[in-house]
Amino acid sequence: MKLFLLYCSFFLLMALPFSSCNFNKQAVPSLKETFSKKDKNPFGGYVFYNQLQQIFYHNDLHTEKQNFETVWQHISDTASLYISISKNLYLSEAAQKAMLNYVNSGNTLFISSENIDSSLLDSLGCKTNHSVTKAAYPEDMNYTSVSMDKSLYYDTALYTYFYLPFAGYFNKYDTSITNILGTNEKGRANFIEIFYGKGRVFLQCEPRALSNYFLLQHKNYLYLQNLFTFTAKIPEHVYWDDYYNKRNFPVSVNGDKNVFQLLLQYPATAGALWLLLLLLALYILFGGKRRQRIVTTIPPNTNTTVAFTETIGRLYLQKKDNSNIAGKMIMYFHEHIRKQYFLNTSHVNDEFITTLSKKSNVPYQTTAALFKLINRLQDAREISDEQLLFLNRQIDIFYKNNP
Repeated sequence: MKLFLLYCSFFLLMALPFSSCNFNKQAVPSLKETFSKKDKNPFGGYVFYNQLQQIFYHNDLHTEKQNFETVWQHISDTASLYISISKNLYLSEAAQKAMLNYVNSGNTLFISSENIDSSLLDSLGCKTNHSVTKAAYPEDMNYTSVSMDKSLYYDTALYTYFYLPFAGYFNKYDTSITNILGTNEKGRANFIEIFYGKGRVFLQCEPRALSNYFLLQHKNYLYLQNLFTFTAKIPEHVYWDDYYNKRNFPVSVNGDKNVFQLLLQYPATAGALWLLLLLLALYILFGGKRRQRIVTTIPPNTNTTVAFTETIGRLYLQKKDNSNIAGKMIMYFHEHIRKQYFLNTSHVNDEFITTLSKKSNVPYQTTAALFKLINRLQDAREISDEQLLFLNRQIDIFYKNNP
């Protein structure tokens, strides 16, 4: 039993970093920031994806469900657009190099993420003030806004909504290769354009500004259109990332990836880890069954028909209902004759008595006397105890004379 509890504790500790269970029934739509193209909840990407289809109506949006190094191995574009929106963007070293080669070849990379991989930012010469996003408490919410840079856009509008403030911004960038395209309400850069090789990288660190909730407020859809003002009107191809937006692992206190994030970042190791946990759960399940205490044998139910019959008989005797008792005795006796000798008891005459005497091997006089007694008791208004006992003895004599 102690070993079983130890395994359960280990399994819970292993599963805890990967799960965020909500045991309370939600009365409001899910506020999970998925940014998925099929998610119509407040922080899904359904509106964003459909707006992209209208902005790039000359192109078909290609959904990519593999990591970027695999995508780059199968294309040779020089003027395409790759769009990735996610809560957190974590990249392997191979994916980071593939993205830089993609941009260096003349393509455009658009990334919107609250926590962009620090290795990619270092390669582009910029940094953000990203920190762990705290839970959405009512006292932290307020009207917050983003806007486009007035030196590059004619648009001077503030795009607002009511939620957690847009606090992320780029606190370091190379001004020789970087343009500031958008700012938060404090005037800090949260949307920049970086020239790299033959292509460009657009970085936006507030993905909630691309969510369904934000874009459906007032005229906030214009903010989305402004984000793609400086991209090609008709790219060679337009790619939609459906891989990295599903890998929103929690961020550790110092902003680095923990051991579990590194393991889950790669499909092979992630599959092996989940398989290990599954096997451990099966071992605990079946191992616990094999070691359970011995179940005591439950005795079978006893036949209470005789006791029940005796109780009912005593009840009739206490009430002195001799006529009822005699009637039931006669009824069961007739039923016995019908089943045992296949005779009709509704017409009792000499022929019936003769036939029954022969089949039962009971003398004719005994059989005739029994049915004469039965007829007399059936016609009687009252039956004494002596008559009832005499009827019982006569029926017993008939049963004992059966072969």
